[in-house]
Amino acid sequence: MCLGDDPTCAAFAEHRLRYRRDMAPERRAFLKSTFAATGGAAAMMAAGTTLVSPALAQASAAKAAAGRTAHYHLPANADTIHWGYFSKNLKPQVEIESGDFVTIETLTHHANDDAERMVQGDPGAESVFLWTKEKKGVPRRGAGPDDAKLGPGGGLGVHICTGPVAIRGAEPGDVLEVRILDVAPRPCANPKFKGLAFGSNAAAWWGYHYKDLLTGEKPREVVTIYEIDATGRRDWARAAYNFRWPGVTDPNGVHHPTIDYPGLPVDHSRTTRDFDVLKGVRLPIRPHFGTMGLAPAEADMVNSIPPSYTGGNIDNWRIGKGATMYYPVAVPGALFSVGDPHASQGDSELCGTAIECSLTGTFQFILHKKADLAGTSLASLDFPMIETGEDWVLSGFSYPNYLRDLGPDAQSEIFAKSSLDLAMRDAFRKMRQFLMQAQGLTEDEAISLMSIAVDFGITQVVDGNWGVHAIVKKAIFAERPLNSPPG
Repeated sequence: MCLGDDPTCAAFAEHRLRYRRDMAPERRAFLKSTFAATGGAAAMMAAGTTLVSPALAQASAAKAAAGRTAHYHLPANADTIHWGYFSKNLKPQVEIESGDFVTIETLTHHANDDAERMVQGDPGAESVFLWTKEKKGVPRRGAGPDDAKLGPGGGLGVHICTGPVAIRGAEPGDVLEVRILDVAPRPCANPKFKGLAFGSNAAAWWGYHYKDLLTGEKPREVVTIYEIDATGRRDWARAAYNFRWPGVTDPNGVHHPTIDYPGLPVDHSRTTRDFDVLKGVRLPIRPHFGTMGLAPAEADMVNSIPPSYTGGNIDNWRIGKGATMYYPVAVPGALFSVGDPHASQGDSELCGTAIECSLTGTFQFILHKKADLAGTSLASLDFPMIETGEDWVLSGFSYPNYLRDLGPDAQSEIFAKSSLDLAMRDAFRKMRQFLMQAQGLTEDEAISLMSIAVDFGITQVVDGNWGVHAIVKKAIFAERPLNSPPG
């Protein structure tokens, strides 16, 4: 039976849409439950399981559209994505009310590493990756100038982002809560690989390892293609094969000896593929979105690679199903976009990428107005924050707001100035602020607690603005309500 992965099926389009909407039983159950209603979430919040207090939940629900919610679907194609940048000037693809749901398709910018497995037969992906001498499906790739040598955008930014989604009434100073309700792999549309999905991992020139190799040709870039069970019956990936980057001459005749431009089409007649790579190794999958966030205010067009205070390319594997993100709103409408989908990644993303794999996510958006935030745990939130069922995770960066901190040349300077020392300092300061404000600890209590109960980890060392995350378990505060007074 066609599951939306057999283009020869007479009802392919209908089956594919149905698959995207209904693959996850958990999401269907969620949408039918009382929890899905904006006001219905207050019971869970009242139990102290989220940063949103019952009072704030009620205030935010009261401002939603008469308590009703709608569910939208945003496909990924050449008309709905922006490639390699965030911008406050982008026209929204959909405008929603607080409390609404949106199912959003996302494409990996590495799909052309193996077009046979990740592009062919998929109309949305084919429209995005179309590139011939006569036409480029998405001409702008990156935040660079229109007249850049490699084309509009110059490749100064690489992630395919779907959106933006505008939230009615969102204004600077507000906080946007984004609940990730479901994440599912995008099935391969090539009938040769029915029931499977694929992703690519590039050990590339921007990786931490690149100038520290022991064997073989030095330096080198190696791409590994991974296979995933798109039906969800298998919760692990396996390597299909790897190949050394052969150098690519793009359809415009420009040669690329390294992976220096997003979406380069790899000609596998020029590669030597090793199908014996990582035999017997199972890679647990934890699907998540590497790049997810709001438009910043400081520039008209912002490179998608370095993360910042409104989110973006955080590359933390915890930003997956069941997690909630909190973002400070910087521009009217908030302008949420999502991309850089990953099947799995370890902390540090050391070699340059995760398993870059197209995914579809379902999200709920809750707007918390600035006027309602006073005295709450979100009152002074000026950075992206992750909440899971068990943890609060704070994102520290080398420069918390590099667009502001580094001046007019910030988008180039950031790649030369990042360090883990700076990112660790930022994570420490943010955790100290959180413990003092949200948990009511004194500074001395917060510092002691951080040393004995907070885990600091390296989020990534490959995104220009390096990241360190701080994780604190909710369970340690089981007997202490949020916003407890000091002492």
